[in-house]
Order: sequence, then structure tokens, then C-alpha cells
Amino acid sequence: MGDAIGQMLASAVGIAISPLPLIAVVLMLATPRGRANGTAFTLGWMVTLVAITTAVILAGSGAGADDGGMPATWTHWLKLALGVLFLLMGAKQWKDRPKEGEEHRLPGWMRAIDTFTPGKAAGLAALLSGANPKNLVLAVGGAASIASSPASGGGKTVAGALFVVIGSLCALLPLLVYVFGGARAPRVLGGWKAWMGEHNAAIMTVVLVVLGTKYVGDAISGLTS
Repeated sequence: MGDAIGQMLASAVGIAISPLPLIAVVLMLATPRGRANGTAFTLGWMVTLVAITTAVILAGSGAGADDGGMPATWTHWLKLALGVLFLLMGAKQWKDRPKEGEEHRLPGWMRAIDTFTPGKAAGLAALLSGANPKNLVLAVGGAASIASSPASGGGKTVAGALFVVIGSLCALLPLLVYVFGGARAPRVLGGWKAWMGEHNAAIMTVVLVVLGTKYVGDAISGLTS
């Protein structure tokens, strides 16, 4: 189980510090339906991440190891492909970053968040976690690492649950601050939103490059051993 948890941690943290969902849920919490929409968004995010993680683990676990108990060759090729994809996405993220002096522009749909219903909030969470290329690749990569580990079925289940919880912190933490933070909550959440929005490109570039390097390194090590 320890190996499965260790393999997925980097991807889980990469999902957890994604700026876009954090900004979206903070904006929702500032609307008249803040508690309901924030809760719906968080649940939608977690359910989608559970579905992706479960599907990948179930699909990969049956073919996750060779006769000697070592990860199958296909898992190394998958990691290599994901690693290269991470590096390419990181390069594109940095290339498309706002230039110096250019105002950071949030997606247009964020201006309509104050009109959202809980159903729309949950649907947006599903799109951001399951259809957003960065988060989808991170989720598949983390779940594939769990699937290819030598952990038992119970160990993979625990690792998968931890993966979902850690990967959902971007939505869970703002909701918890809103519910339990009292009068300080708006100031704290506003600070998070401003900082994450301003440094979105740099954060995601670093995450993608670090993960890409790790996955490529792990794949080369596995293929040449």
C-alpha cells in the first residue's frame, strides 16, 4: 500500500493546487447560494474524481504486473507518454501566460457564477475535473500509478480514496474555511483567489514540468531495468 500511495502523491497534489477550481468555488461561495453551490461543486468534483480513479484502477489492476510481480511493461510506456504530455502542456502553459503588465483575464463563464444553481455548480465541477485536459491527465496518471503498484486490492482502495481526498482539497478547503472560518472567511478566501489567479500560469507550469520529469524518469528507469 505504501508504494501505491507514494506513486500517486505527486499527481494528487498537482490536482489539489489547480487554481481554476479553487477560484471557481471561492466565487460561488460569495454568491447568495454560496453554501449550496459550494457544497454541490465540491461533491461534483469528488464524485467525478472517484469515477475516473475507479475506472482506471479497475482497468489496470488486472494487467498491472508481470509473472515476477513487477509492473508490466505497458505501465512504463504509459508513464512515458504521460510524462511527455505533461512537459508539452507545461511548455504551452508558460508560452500562453499573461505578458508583463497584461491584466490576468478569468474565463468568461466565471462572470455568470452568481446565477448558478446547485445542479449547474455540480456540472461545472464535473467538467473541470473530468473534461479539463490538465486535471484529466493528472487523474489518469495518478490512478494508473496505483493500478500498476504491487499493492493488494485493499491497499489500492485506500490509496485511491486518499488520491480523491487530496485531489479534492482545491474545493474542500475553501468550503471548510467558508463554513468554519466565521467573519475572517471572506478575507481569507479573497486572498487565496487573488493570489492563485495572479500566479496561475507559474503554478501550473511548475507542477506540469515537475510531474513530467518524474514520470519520464520513472518510465526510463523501468524500461531499462
